[in-house]
Amino acid sequence: MFDQIDASVAKYVQLTEVEKEIFHGLLKHKKVKKKQFLLQEGEVCAFENFIIKGCIRLYFIDKEGVETILYFAVENWWVSDLASFMDQTPSNQFIETLEDCELLQLDYRSKNELLEKVPKMEKYYRILLQRSMGVLQQRFYANVSQTAEERYLAFLEKYPQVVQRVPQHQIARYIGVSPEFLSKVKSTLYKKH
Repeated sequence: MFDQIDASVAKYVQLTEVEKEIFHGLLKHKKVKKKQFLLQEGEVCAFENFIIKGCIRLYFIDKEGVETILYFAVENWWVSDLASFMDQTPSNQFIETLEDCELLQLDYRSKNELLEKVPKMEKYYRILLQRSMGVLQQRFYANVSQTAEERYLAFLEKYPQVVQRVPQHQIARYIGVSPEFLSKVKSTLYKKH
């Protein structure tokens, strides 16, 4: 059950067996069915979730009722509303399972205990946060500088493990277009190739 998360951590820090035991003891194993919410708008994000199996989306709904998908997360990824989790404040986001999922969860108290007892994990979480920020910056840049076609092609290239697992209308929401417009983009690309 811990092989995947241990491999993720080992990319950045080497834990002793004792440190791994502490880490494992703080994680909660959870199975969640498809189309369940791990977080809804207005709730405080209680967990950071490491995905052992499954696909999850994180999104928000604006004042006009338009859904914007911030990201999809699959095996070996973490998913959480970082601001809500870190500050223990109500979220403006939703986290929903798109498939049956198996997760390892770390709650707020347990994460603080982990960082206190295993200081090496500070480095692991810092690197994850930096990588996450880099991805979000690139995504913002793409949204203001690329065409819908370019954003779709970049999505296909960057997330091949997601494309076949999520509905096309959700990919459209991720790249910031309507499902109808995405159909036109795909049709244009098909004709080009």
